[in-house]
Amino acid sequence: MLRVGLTGGLGSGKSTVAGYLRELGAKVVEADELGRALMEPGQPVFWEIVRVFGTEIVGPDGRLDRARLAGLAFQGGRLNELNAIVHPAVILAQREWMNGVFARDPKAVAVVESALIFEVERDARARGENETVLAGAPTDRSSSLGLLADWRRRIDRMVVVTAPDELKIARYADRIGAAGTTRALAEADARRRLAHQIPDAEKAARADFVLENGGDATALRAQVEALWLRLKAESNKYPANLSLQ
Repeated sequence: MLRVGLTGGLGSGKSTVAGYLRELGAKVVEADELGRALMEPGQPVFWEIVRVFGTEIVGPDGRLDRARLAGLAFQGGRLNELNAIVHPAVILAQREWMNGVFARDPKAVAVVESALIFEVERDARARGENETVLAGAPTDRSSSLGLLADWRRRIDRMVVVTAPDELKIARYADRIGAAGTTRALAEADARRRLAHQIPDAEKAARADFVLENGGDATALRAQVEALWLRLKAESNKYPANLSLQ
């Protein structure tokens, strides 16, 4: 078994890399997908968000108004409040998903795609879950979640996808179909989001593998195929009882 974290800034192309890895045989889950499921009506995360942010962030359909919530988080300075609710639940869901993957196939390569693996750790420390909590044995739910925020205890190999910031911003605007004055707003939104993310250089320095995505799809695919051979070889060296659980 091998537990792999796949991360990169907004617009870096990590979703494309995740798709290539899935085609090659990896088991892949998206942190955003898990988060969306946990934020559905009736889920504990949903009710906690409503309690903290107020009923005005619930839309007419009974679901969270994600645009309004994003505005409060990114523009209203409340991102850390939202992350404190969502991140721990997503991390626990990732662990449960991986446990299921390895129960079915002990030699699997399980990949978690998430833009915020390093940021989760940073934000946990900012909330007071310091080195002692992150490194020590958990004694209650709060400290257990702090422990989980330390990605080194959850991930065997880290892959970072990098790209120039201006290219990331353009990709983000393209992805949401922005044009004209709307594009300028989308680009400004992308810059705000990137400002909350750790720079590529810092992430790359902590990674086991770095993929450079400058826009050449063929070159990116070749990098992923070479990476896959390494990950498959390493998956045979990590039986369940030796992995970083």
